[in-house]
Amino acid sequence: MMLRGRRIIIQVACIFLVTITIWIGYQSFSPESWDQWRHYSFHPDQHAPISPANTEDKPPPPSTTQPEEIVSHIPTSTPEPEPEPVALDSSFDTTSYIKAIFDPSDTTFPRLECPAPDSARYEYLKAPIGDGASQELKYYFALDLRQSIKVLPRLLGSTVEAIRFLGPSNCVLSIVEGNSNDGTREVLYALRPELKDLVVTYYVQSSELDPGAGERIEKLAKLRNLALSPLLSIAGVPGYPKISPQSALVPNANTTVIFLNDVALCVNDILELAHQRAFQSADMTCAMDWTYVGRDPTFYDVWVARTIQGDLFFDIPPDGNWNSAWNLFWNDGTTRGRFSRTLPFQVFACWNGAVTFGAGPILGEQSSGDGEKEERIEFRASREGECHSGEPTLFCKDLWRTGHGRIAVVPSVNLEYSDEAAAKIKALKGYTSRWTEQEDAEAMKIPWVETPPDTITCMPGLGDQTRRPWNETFV
Repeated sequence: MMLRGRRIIIQVACIFLVTITIWIGYQSFSPESWDQWRHYSFHPDQHAPISPANTEDKPPPPSTTQPEEIVSHIPTSTPEPEPEPVALDSSFDTTSYIKAIFDPSDTTFPRLECPAPDSARYEYLKAPIGDGASQELKYYFALDLRQSIKVLPRLLGSTVEAIRFLGPSNCVLSIVEGNSNDGTREVLYALRPELKDLVVTYYVQSSELDPGAGERIEKLAKLRNLALSPLLSIAGVPGYPKISPQSALVPNANTTVIFLNDVALCVNDILELAHQRAFQSADMTCAMDWTYVGRDPTFYDVWVARTIQGDLFFDIPPDGNWNSAWNLFWNDGTTRGRFSRTLPFQVFACWNGAVTFGAGPILGEQSSGDGEKEERIEFRASREGECHSGEPTLFCKDLWRTGHGRIAVVPSVNLEYSDEAAAKIKALKGYTSRWTEQEDAEAMKIPWVETPPDTITCMPGLGDQTRRPWNETFV
C-alpha cells in the first residue's frame, strides 16, 4: 500500500512539473523575448511592438537623394571604390558560397532540400524571348540583408534558380547589405561576375543605417526604399539619376516586384507567389512565415499583418500573452475556413517573409497599362496622429488608399528564417507542391472585397490595443 502511495505521489509531482514548465514557456513566449532572441539578424519586418514613448516617428522626406548614412554601390559609369572588407576568419571561403548559390546540387553547406521548379505550372510566367520579346521589365527582385551568411546558400540559391527559370534577361536583382561582419557583404559583392555571366542586371549597395538605433521604422522604410531605388532609376522617376548598367528593359505597372526577407525558401515558393498574383489578379501576395520558439511553430509577423476585418491574426489579450497563438483567425470564419483548406485569402495587410506586388503604385502608374499617372507611394513611417505601425502595414494602407487593396496571403507557401527550422515547417505544413498538385482551381479564386474595414487594430505595444480608422490622417 505504501509503495502504491509513493507511486501516486511521484506521478502527481511529475504532472505538476510538466504543467509548470509549459506555463512558464508560454508566459515567456512574447514578442519582447522573441525580439531579443532575433535582434542579431536584420529582418526588415521584425518589429517588436514599441512603447508609446517611442511613437514619434516622422515620415521620411521624398527619396530624391540618398541619405548621408547610405554608402551606395549601384554601378555607375565611374565606379566608386568598394568598402574596405571586414575582418574575416581565415577559414571563411567566399568561393564555396558562390558555388553553392549557383549549383542547386551542391552539398557544401547543410540547407533546406527543395524540389525542382514546377515547369508545367509556372511555364506561363516566363517572358517571351526572341522576336516575341517586349521591352518591359517582367521581374524585379529586392532584398535587404544583414548578418545572413547562414541562409545565403538557400535564399540566394532559390533566387538564382527562380531567375534562371523566369529568364535572366527579364529580371533585375537588387540587394542592400547592412552592417554585416559575418561574410554576407563579401559574398554579395562576389556574386557580380557570376550574375554578369548569367546576363542578369544586378545592383548591390551597402548601408550604414542601423535600425536598432533611433527611429527604427523610419530607417527600415529607408532600407526598403533603397532596395527599390534602381527600379525607380531605370524607370526614369524624377529625382532618381540614371545608373549603370542601365537595363535594356523598362519597368512599368506590369512589372512584378519580388521582395524577399532573409528566409530559407524554395524556388517554387517564389514562383507560387508570382503565380497567385497573376491568377488572382492580386495587387500583392504574401507567404506565411513562422518561428519556432517552443516545440510548435507560431505565426511570426503578427505585429504587421491584419485580417480583412482589421484584426490581428491571433488574439493577444491586454496582459500581452501569446497563449492563443495557435488559434489563428479565431473570429473570422470565412478566413479561418480558407486557411484550413490551404486556400489563398484576402487580408488588409501582410508581409510574412516574402511578397510579390505590382510596380505600378511605387512608379505612380496605373495598372491599366495606358501610361496614366497616379500618386506614387513608398515605404514610410507613421505620420503624426497615425497609429505607430510597421512600414509593411503602412505600405498596405497606402495600397488600399490608392485603389490597390487586392492583398492576399498564400498559405501553401510556408517559410522560416533558418534552414533547420524551414525543414521542420515544410515537413509539418507541406512543400508548396503538395498543395498545388491537388488544388481546386475554382475554390482557389478569392472573392475579393473592394472596400477596407472601417477600423483596424492599432497595437503600438503589447496589451495596448485600440481600434482606429484605417484611413486616419488620410482625410
